Amino acid sequence: MTTERTPKSVLAVGAHPDDLEIMCAGTLAKYTKLGIKVSMAVATDGSAGHLLLPPKELAEARHRESERAAKMIGADFHWLGFQDQRLVDDLETRLRFVELIRKTKPDVILTHDPQDYHPDHRAVSRLMFDASFASGLPNVRTETPFHPGIQPLYYFDSAMSANFQPTEYVDITESFQVKREMLSCHVTQIEWIKDHDNVDLINMMETISRSRGFQCGVMFGEAFRIEPVWPRYRAYRVLP
Repeated sequence: MTTERTPKSVLAVGAHPDDLEIMCAGTLAKYTKLGIKVSMAVATDGSAGHLLLPPKELAEARHRESERAAKMIGADFHWLGFQDQRLVDDLETRLRFVELIRKTKPDVILTHDPQDYHPDHRAVSRLMFDASFASGLPNVRTETPFHPGIQPLYYFDSAMSANFQPTEYVDITESFQVKREMLSCHVTQIEWIKDHDNVDLINMMETISRSRGFQCGVMFGEAFRIEPVWPRYRAYRVLP
């Protein structure tokens, strides 16, 4: 990544608390180490993901966990607070995402793959595609003025890397421990995934990171796929 083309601001948007930590926290940590502003946004309150905790208590806990994780790398944190499992791509919701983009002013956007397994993941992916186009249009009005241009949009890995073909990789070997510590903030989800799916979330993340690392010749890696439509391509690398 050449200095004169290094992005100044990056926005990563996950559907649920813990999605960003699983899929792209190593990359976000690398960005912040380069002095690049990182904004981490969570679309839903995560209130459906536990066997014992009631929705309101769970949402509050997951909000705290996400804030704690973002703080570890000095990222700005944005909580949109839509209800878990009820996220849809309608006009009102799209404008909330447009406002998020305009507030954070990213040069690069990272979000879910449109073919991921979870309906909320798919909804966020579509919303970010649509909102990142509309955010540059002055006549689409929100509280914050328009953010010029259409940013490169990168999809991060899908759950368990299923049905995902990367176009780029990021070496996260040096930032892997930070990624691990960020994910460890999400105690409620470590419990939930263990109880609901009989999966060790930390081990799952480490296995995927090692696998992607093997694919690109490093110890730990994260995988991405650019949205392959004009005018989102760049003739230079924007991932760290």
